[in-house]
Amino acid sequence: MSTFASPTLDSLDQLLARQTDAGLGRCHAAEDFEPLAAACGDLALLLTDDPARSPESWDMAVILPEVLKHFEGHLTAVAAMPEVSRELARRYGVTRYPSLLFVRGGAYVGVLEGVYDWQVLGPAVSRLLETPAGRAPSVGIPVTSAAPAGSCH
Repeated sequence: MSTFASPTLDSLDQLLARQTDAGLGRCHAAEDFEPLAAACGDLALLLTDDPARSPESWDMAVILPEVLKHFEGHLTAVAAMPEVSRELARRYGVTRYPSLLFVRGGAYVGVLEGVYDWQVLGPAVSRLLETPAGRAPSVGIPVTSAAPAGSCH
């Protein structure tokens, strides 16, 4: 019988704190992201979700420092906890967790949603590092309805 407990928000936070030794930065507040992104060249932001809902968030927190090693000198990476991730995901039109959001000098480049094998992830990151920056698929304003919940109109 396994004694491994499912990852929690606290354990995800602890993992991300440990990953700073491997070069993974932290984005503690959504309002900190734009200035950070503008100050960097190529930046990948790890958007996470509660590992109880999205255990892959834990996986990407482990994989991303390996990506950084491979692209050393060409890519900076930071991670956000789920609350901050949700706010930033709305701004950039990201709908799946975990995701790697790529920006260059603060401008949107692209996003990789989900977890990938290295044979797919490495080339995908390489392509994004060569992709010109453009406009995010979202206009940066969360879309909400004024209609009562459950209403069709």
